[in-house]
Amino acid sequence: MFSYRHAFHAGNHADVLKHTMVIAMMRHLTQKDAALVAVDTHAGAGLYRLDGDYAGTSGESADGVVKLFAALKPTKPSDVAIKDVAPILQDYLDTIAGFNTGVQLKIYPGSPFIIQRLLREEARDKLKLFELHPTDIKALAGNIAQLKAGRQVAVAREDGFEGLKGFIPPPSRRAFVLIDPSYEIKSDYAKVSTCIQDSLKRFATGTYAVWYPIIPRPEAHDLPRRLKTLATQAGKPWLHATLNIGQAEERNVPGEPERGQGLTASGMFVVNPPHTLKAALALALPQLVQVLGRGRGQGQTLESGG
Repeated sequence: MFSYRHAFHAGNHADVLKHTMVIAMMRHLTQKDAALVAVDTHAGAGLYRLDGDYAGTSGESADGVVKLFAALKPTKPSDVAIKDVAPILQDYLDTIAGFNTGVQLKIYPGSPFIIQRLLREEARDKLKLFELHPTDIKALAGNIAQLKAGRQVAVAREDGFEGLKGFIPPPSRRAFVLIDPSYEIKSDYAKVSTCIQDSLKRFATGTYAVWYPIIPRPEAHDLPRRLKTLATQAGKPWLHATLNIGQAEERNVPGEPERGQGLTASGMFVVNPPHTLKAALALALPQLVQVLGRGRGQGQTLESGG
């Protein structure tokens, strides 16, 4: 149950998609004066070293944030791959750069640290983090403690699906919820659907963002369809974005360990998305494919309803 470690996948293409959208949604939601309550149901460790044992072993950031920075924030401005970078992509790049010093990326912030950086003290925004992995919860608690954020951020070793119920609806009637379990257990897909269904009954106007992997498993293909049905039944707008970097050519380099294709595609499904998100993604997604795409099957989709 506790075998999944996000540290192996930190900064990969799925993180790029997820965190680009998280930042864009948080920017919009923090424009209103009323306090915002943000909840991350599966927080992980919060901060990751891209040159550490985990991320360094998998090398997934090389096809994600590292590749994106090399193309869009090169050391020589003349080497930039795209001149007019989509605003939400530029915001993502600047946010990640803010956690690093110099030009080399060594630290990758997970969702907890990205969200916390966008919270407003004056509005008394709050962040609730849930994590069950025994190692990650210790790392998360230690990392958050260094922020000295006080009551702004709370960490709990608890099942996020269950823990979320105690925080919606929030007193301010404004909430952003990120749901991104590992999906290593098949039941996670059903739990996500149940969580969204229950959350919409408890607090129909919250913004709910679900990340999921696009893999050859029936549950993975059924999930966005179920979420569309739930949002439609509740009479709420929804947005669905996917990014597929495609299959890489086989490269067997003598003396180097062989690496599998790994995850090539993922999606984000948002209930009650900011009205500005679709147009922003329409500019950003093609640029992500242009930079991160690596072969057969690459592409992106963007649809909305409600």
